[in-house]
Amino acid sequence: MSQEAHGQEGNGKVSRVIRIGTRKSQLARIQTDSVAEKLKKLYPDVLLEIVAMSTTGDKILDTALSKIGEKSLFTKELENALERNEVDLVVHSLKDLPTVLPLGFTIGAVLERECPFDAVVLHLKNTGKCLDTLPEKSIIGTSSLRRAAQLKKRFPHLEFKDIRGNLNTRLKKLDEKEDFSAIILAAAGLTRMGWENRISQVLNPDDCMYAVGQGALAVEVRVRDKDILEMVSVLHHPDTVLRCIAERAFLRHLASPWSPSFMGVLFQLYLTGAVYSLDGSDSLKETMQTSCLYNPCQVEEGVDEGAQRVGVTASNVPRASQDAAEKLGVDLAQLLLSKGAKEILTVARQLNDAR
Repeated sequence: MSQEAHGQEGNGKVSRVIRIGTRKSQLARIQTDSVAEKLKKLYPDVLLEIVAMSTTGDKILDTALSKIGEKSLFTKELENALERNEVDLVVHSLKDLPTVLPLGFTIGAVLERECPFDAVVLHLKNTGKCLDTLPEKSIIGTSSLRRAAQLKKRFPHLEFKDIRGNLNTRLKKLDEKEDFSAIILAAAGLTRMGWENRISQVLNPDDCMYAVGQGALAVEVRVRDKDILEMVSVLHHPDTVLRCIAERAFLRHLASPWSPSFMGVLFQLYLTGAVYSLDGSDSLKETMQTSCLYNPCQVEEGVDEGAQRVGVTASNVPRASQDAAEKLGVDLAQLLLSKGAKEILTVARQLNDAR
């Protein structure tokens, strides 16, 4: 922290105040509260203050995400507050964080991943159906080019239309109108909201590969704040860290300077990556494998400023494992690029810009 903030508890004990930045949506608050709860259990003498704010992505609701042109739609205002020392750390959905962070920032913790898959939420009139059995030309709502491109290829009888807003707003649009037969949402968000009963179908990776980092929460901090970095590092989930490093390395190497919206990944004991044209008619998909063994005995002590991997600082995960995970992502991206991925992504971006 750049400044000392303290509060006094009822027993007279002076405690440090840590300010946590978050978006204002109900889901963002639930996610941030879950992180704060973990920190409070680990550091009971620390006072935690939640600072909520709206981001560009929250404010612009009449334009498709892919058309706004801002890379940090859901993170920029939070990072500005972090830079101005108005907050000490920020909780994000990892999938919202670019693979290259602003200078001076790092991801200090990647928490254990919820289900990373996408889910179908059906309109009440379609109860009992799935995407396969919906009538011809049924309209499916999604704000994601990644989802639309893959699902157009898998379900050519369906039509896809942009739908914006937070989770509550999108569900309201589905339920109160008849514009959509179904919408596609992240299963993790529905689960965290306690709305698992709204999930009509979970899409397996053959239907729709999930986004890089989807289902994981990230804590972003200032690199210079070693005490905050060490404090949040205990929240790292090593298996999730390695998977997400591989995914983010794949995306950074493959996507820059192209939009990440056309790509998805599946990482189990291996990494599967793909690129798609906007209509899903042209695609490339490959799988590569590596060994990333987690041995707590191999963990290095202390924070190494030069040890960031695709924006993640994880001193409690063996460097060799992190290196292997990052190399897996880069190697897979290079393989796809050698087979024509750049051309698919370039055309997709040009067509999206022209719409």
